[in-house]
Amino acid sequence: MQLAFTPDEIAAIVQPRAARGATAAVIRGISALGTARPGDLSFLGNPKYRSEVAGTRASLVLVPPDYTGEPAAGQLFLVVDQPSVALARLCARIEQMLRSPPAPGVHPSAVVAPDAQIATTAAIGPLCVIEADVRVGGRTCLQASVYAGRGTVIGDDCLLMPGVRLYPGTQLGHRVRLHANVVIGSDGFGYEQVNGRHEKVPQIGQVVIEDDVEIGAGSTVDRARFGRTIVGEGTKIDNLVQLGHNVVIGKHCILCAQTGISGSTTVGDCVVLGGQVGVGGHITIGKGVKAGGQTGIAADVPAGTYINGTPALPYMLERRLAVLHQRLPELFHRLDALEAQVKKSTAAK
Repeated sequence: MQLAFTPDEIAAIVQPRAARGATAAVIRGISALGTARPGDLSFLGNPKYRSEVAGTRASLVLVPPDYTGEPAAGQLFLVVDQPSVALARLCARIEQMLRSPPAPGVHPSAVVAPDAQIATTAAIGPLCVIEADVRVGGRTCLQASVYAGRGTVIGDDCLLMPGVRLYPGTQLGHRVRLHANVVIGSDGFGYEQVNGRHEKVPQIGQVVIEDDVEIGAGSTVDRARFGRTIVGEGTKIDNLVQLGHNVVIGKHCILCAQTGISGSTTVGDCVVLGGQVGVGGHITIGKGVKAGGQTGIAADVPAGTYINGTPALPYMLERRLAVLHQRLPELFHRLDALEAQVKKSTAAK
């Protein structure tokens, strides 16, 4: 599908504070400032690219309120509070156009238990398997090869992409989006040593995914040993993230790729964990904590702190220590020189 938006149509979507300049171009593409051509839309979402605005060839540029430069001839600047958010809203409109919703109904190749309750406005794709006592809400779409185990509940307006696996008893809220090959409700990793052998600890709990959660491709959320593993409302989880049994994730968190959280850990609201963060078990991470990429968290973290490194330290302390670590050879050389001077001075006496 080829894009074609007039400047007025884009303004209606992004709702600018003000407009500077004018263009008659129809917008047919989206590009970075440095590579944009006439007929493209671009945006200033990161201050480091501010110097590129003056030279961009884009016909329409989304700029923040503090950008004071003027557009070139035939160029339009739309002033918006958050250019990246404004662009996201435009892209959401494009996505709606590109991904027209499938017609409601159940594909002939799907296998659906007789007592499953599927809303008349839901769409069940090819080769899906819907087991007994499953409920699927209105306008929800299960793409090809989705499995919903016995007793699963899927709310309204959800989108489950190809290969998603929901183990029995899983509960999804409304507007949940699960990308390809997400697995929800697999057994928690629990074993006990009995006579020198690993004896499996049954995992009989469930997983609850609250409203407006999105989980990236290949991520896994383990069912609780007993009780519930919970992912809170509005949380966004990247690809290849692992959540262990009985983990509780708060509301509106961000968990970046390859993060792993061990069992029975509680993560407060609005926490951000960078890529490859590792979290031990039975830990509490307070509200609003931010952890840099590859941070190793082995103890409780107070609310509102910014940590980095392994083991995790306050962010600025860890950064200072990293700088000092690089200077260790120089410092040891200077120490050796001072020791030699002291010895020479002592011998002279």
